[in-house]
Amino acid sequence: MTEELNVSQSPINESDNHNNQPVCIQEFKREYTDRESILSRLEELNNLPVDEIKEEIDFLKQLYYKLRKSEIDSLKEAFQSQEDSEDKEFIADTDALEDKLKVLLNEFKLRKAALQEERENKKKENLQKKTEILDKLKTIVADSDSINKHYSEFIELQQQFKEINDVPATNISDLWKQFQIVTETFYDLLKINKELRDYDFKKNLEKKESLIAAAEALTEKEDDIVASFRKLQDLHDEWRKTGPVSATVREELWTKFKNLSSIINKRHQQYFETLKETESANESAKSAICETIESFNLSELTSFQQWEDKTKEVIKLQEDWKKLGFAPKKTNNQIFERFRKACDNFFKEKADFYRNAKDVMIQNLEKKKALCEKAESLKDSTDWRHTTDILVALQKEWKTIGSVPRKYSDSIWARFIAACDFFFANKEKNMASSKSVEAENLAKKKAIISELSALSESESADQKSVRDFIAQWNAIGHVPFKEKDKVYKEYQALLDKLFKKLNVHGAKKNLDNFAANVDKLDSKHALYQERDKLSRAFDRINNEVKTYNNNLGFLSSSSKGANSLVKDIERKIEKLKEDLQVIASKIKMIDEKLK
Repeated sequence: MTEELNVSQSPINESDNHNNQPVCIQEFKREYTDRESILSRLEELNNLPVDEIKEEIDFLKQLYYKLRKSEIDSLKEAFQSQEDSEDKEFIADTDALEDKLKVLLNEFKLRKAALQEERENKKKENLQKKTEILDKLKTIVADSDSINKHYSEFIELQQQFKEINDVPATNISDLWKQFQIVTETFYDLLKINKELRDYDFKKNLEKKESLIAAAEALTEKEDDIVASFRKLQDLHDEWRKTGPVSATVREELWTKFKNLSSIINKRHQQYFETLKETESANESAKSAICETIESFNLSELTSFQQWEDKTKEVIKLQEDWKKLGFAPKKTNNQIFERFRKACDNFFKEKADFYRNAKDVMIQNLEKKKALCEKAESLKDSTDWRHTTDILVALQKEWKTIGSVPRKYSDSIWARFIAACDFFFANKEKNMASSKSVEAENLAKKKAIISELSALSESESADQKSVRDFIAQWNAIGHVPFKEKDKVYKEYQALLDKLFKKLNVHGAKKNLDNFAANVDKLDSKHALYQERDKLSRAFDRINNEVKTYNNNLGFLSSSSKGANSLVKDIERKIEKLKEDLQVIASKIKMIDEKLK
């Protein structure tokens, strides 16, 4: 039976072999700061073999245009910073070096195309030679009567056939099949002495058994699956080049070799399926890292500590990135570029923040110096209440001002607090002498509280009396601090009671609420509508007052129950007049709003 190598079963496909990936860009990456050095390197590379420089050529091309884009961005930024830039259109200067770049790239492209064409032509030439050799072998086999005398020629043609290697991939399997068929036919027809035939079979048997042993050893070696697969391809090449063996063992040997090949092929396929899953997981993990860094809201980082905390996060993410393996080949470079861009943007923003923060701290220092000068100008003041309010306000303002340069931080604070402490120390000394005065003031305020309490129970209370007591209270100075809240609460409670009794509080509250509602009206149309409604209410109540006044004229004081009814009507009239005053005040508010 004809031995047949199943080439399609385990093809060598270098594009799927991740251990045969092109050299990583970082392995030949240099520091290029300008495009001239890139062009110089391209000139050097064009003197080297094409196969050795392709990846570096691609890298240098991308780097060239990145540097050019960075240069254009810098020029555009400088242009836009000019005062009249809005009236002009930015146009970048022509790249004088780009023509040289294109010439060098085109030279590489032509060399690459020439090499590829040369290889293809060589394969076609080899195919022609092998086909011619096969035709000669078939001619020898066809002359079965003279087979013996052509033995040496046949062997020589066999050797010539084996020594010719590269041919188009589509013809490999068919050529070897034809070669094996014509070779086996030759040996089947060959009528030479049995010892020579057996000796040839024996050598081929030993060779094929050694190939089987080598394949079996590869099945036991699991640490480098890709290397084992490549070695298997070499073993198949050797098998094809080895002559036939005895027909009695031919099928058995081929079956063993094929089965061992299947084990390695399957393991190789599983390896790349697992590798594909791992790389896909790496891509997802790397995308997640990119998304995390890109999601940082850098505008929220307003302090050095916040930036340092976030920097630790970025560094940790960079360490996590380094622990991950390759992503799929088609996306590996893109995901790395995305990661590097996110990190570069973070550290650029951080550098900008630190640079701007120094300017802000200098401004803060000037603001705090100004507060020191204000505090120092007030430290000798004896206007205790007013100055206290000012200094407290200055202290609050101080807290709203950010950091100053560290070397000034302690001294500027010491200067400010020294001025404040000096004033408050003097104030405390002064307050000690005023305690007896505060005790007298407390007695006066308690006396006013007693009089207000009596007035609240009296029917003769009126607004003027209450206002007089308020004026007396306000004229009295400070009372002891620990009594301040208590006495004020008693005083305020009595005022609330009196005002409620006098209906003052209700009317004021009504007007206050109305004023708040008027402020919410955002159009003149709405204000006019409210004024019309109030005018109608004013007219209606005014008519009611007139009606009650008319009714009073019909009542006789001598009639039964007249006094009681008159008083009731008079109270109603008084209440309606108060309502008219409130409505008139509301209308006045709207008129002021409409001016």
